[in-house]
Amino acid sequence: MLDIKLIRENPEIVKENIKKKFQDSKLVLVDEVIELDKKFREAKTKADDLRAERNSTSKEIGNLMRLGKKDEAEETKKRISLINEEITKLEELEANLSEDIKIRMLTIPNIIDESVPIGKDDSENVEVERFGEPIEKEFEVPYHVDIMERLNGIDLDSARKTSGNGFYYLMGDVARLHSAILSYARDFMIDKGFIYCIPPYMIHGNVVTGVMSFAEMENMMYKIEGEDLYLIGTSEHSMIGKFIDSILEENSLPQTLTSYSPCFRKEVGAHGIEERGVYRIHQFEKQEMIVVCKPEDSMYWYDQLWKNSVEFFRTLDIPVRTLECCSGDLADLKVKSCDVEAWSPRQKKYFEVGSCSNLGDAQARRLGIRVNGENGKYFAHTLNNTVVAPPRMLIAFLENNLNEDGSVNIPKALQPYMGGKTQIV
Repeated sequence: MLDIKLIRENPEIVKENIKKKFQDSKLVLVDEVIELDKKFREAKTKADDLRAERNSTSKEIGNLMRLGKKDEAEETKKRISLINEEITKLEELEANLSEDIKIRMLTIPNIIDESVPIGKDDSENVEVERFGEPIEKEFEVPYHVDIMERLNGIDLDSARKTSGNGFYYLMGDVARLHSAILSYARDFMIDKGFIYCIPPYMIHGNVVTGVMSFAEMENMMYKIEGEDLYLIGTSEHSMIGKFIDSILEENSLPQTLTSYSPCFRKEVGAHGIEERGVYRIHQFEKQEMIVVCKPEDSMYWYDQLWKNSVEFFRTLDIPVRTLECCSGDLADLKVKSCDVEAWSPRQKKYFEVGSCSNLGDAQARRLGIRVNGENGKYFAHTLNNTVVAPPRMLIAFLENNLNEDGSVNIPKALQPYMGGKTQIV
């Protein structure tokens, strides 16, 4: 959510940003906010004036009563009663206008960083850098479910019976590999100096609307029937929510946390759920990293976060690249974002395995996360990035470490988490 002062004083900057994101239908919201804000401030000023009048008039009653002017005192009381009625009406108007403003402000996109490439959708995202040489296998690489099935590592049929499409049973060494990768990711981030955390897996609605846009919420979140609780789509939601309505001392920043959680997503939209596979599913697990920092430090931490992901994947012998998200592909709260994509030897192309985002002060403004600095209070900046999200990541792992005989190599970094195994056969 933007600072309303920016809309009041520089509406053209806000409108130009909307155009860069190819959301021209939202241009009218800027003018609507300006008009509603004008009415709100007029109502507030009038109410403040009436309160001052009420206070001074109230003092007159005592003087009139002491002078024996009861009739005049009663008339003054009636005037105060009318003032109170008018104040009540103005307070209701203020509340309604404030809510109307908030609804629009939550829909107006955040100001993107000037370095973000301009483009309409993800087809115009820009490759930044590659890490590791893409592997060209000398044999045909099977579909990832076929690899898992040959290792007796997955049961999709049973999952369909119990839960439907988008769910799975991982079995044996593949299940162990899944857990090993998460354990390794946890220790990898702890070694980077991040504090390990296991957060709540359900959060209140005000936290949901604080960390994401309405469109994302509708397409992602599962609501608990009859309760103000939602299943998290990523631990970032509850991790950022941890700081709701808090004032952080400047010398306590940055707050660097890494969290484990299961994640639950509707996956409503164009992509939909895969009938056979674990790329787009309703349930998965994830190791996340989040940072709460001073505004001037957020771009430094943005670079550190995506570099952590790249390093993690390279220790598992998986080639990756970074892809800069263009303006039209950025979620409304994001200032800047890049995807980390892993190489698929089967498809001979890269696919997304994580996303790094700088949200500026958008989440902090919505959730009331402020910093107590030398020159007063200000809103913190928040960032998040995926360390690893299996089982999707298993696709890249199995394909890149697959041998022609169907066995899968275990990279050295992961071997301690697999009981010393060097291969799955």
